[in-house]
Amino acid sequence: MFHIPEDKPLANFAFFGTIVGYNFVKYDSLARTNTIRIRLSLKLIVLFSAFSFLATGFYFFQLQGLTQMVSIGFLLLTLLYTLPFFPNRKNARNWAGVKIYIVSLCWVGVTLILPILDSGIAITADFYLKSIQRFILVFTLILVFEILDLANDDPHLKTVPQQIGVKRTKILGYILLLIFCALELLNSNFTFNGDIQYSLLSLLLIFAIAIVVALFLAFANEKRSKYYTSFWVESVPILWWLLLVLV
Repeated sequence: MFHIPEDKPLANFAFFGTIVGYNFVKYDSLARTNTIRIRLSLKLIVLFSAFSFLATGFYFFQLQGLTQMVSIGFLLLTLLYTLPFFPNRKNARNWAGVKIYIVSLCWVGVTLILPILDSGIAITADFYLKSIQRFILVFTLILVFEILDLANDDPHLKTVPQQIGVKRTKILGYILLLIFCALELLNSNFTFNGDIQYSLLSLLLIFAIAIVVALFLAFANEKRSKYYTSFWVESVPILWWLLLVLV
């Protein structure tokens, strides 16, 4: 979107760092409370995560200094999400209403802020525009997860569906998606004085992704299979990437 030259160190840092972060968030609390048995599959996950951790460190030292400092900030945010840093407080994942904002912010940081910083290109209004769009999209995707998890989530988590109900959560998601699409009209690339075809394709792509997410949101309910989110909803960013490549 910003015509950044290929940056393999950052791409690999994001890839391996995501593996480490995801597995740490998923398995750390279970391991510390001894609620899981050390099966062969889990040992393989630990081994793969250890390799990914070394790879993350290797590529970290190939990044620009500013990118390194900001990435450490997002690392601390991930640790805060998982580990109880403060006395008599649970980790941020269990703080009332906070989880959805931390996850969305981390997504924006790794997929947008770090690439822009490491490339050294100028930060323009489009950067802030895309940051808001990315945050809105991920936030809306997480709403689908929260609807499906409504029956199992601790009431103290105060997720969006717990606070305003499923129907209003879906309405909120639709409104956010409308804002997501409208913001694209403010993009500097969207101008009929330039490449009309490029502008229209970019806008159509944004609408296509918004429609897909809206459909997932519309059909979300507590009785859906876990694969509804863990496979189909999780695949939305991959679909977006594929459409970007084709366009």
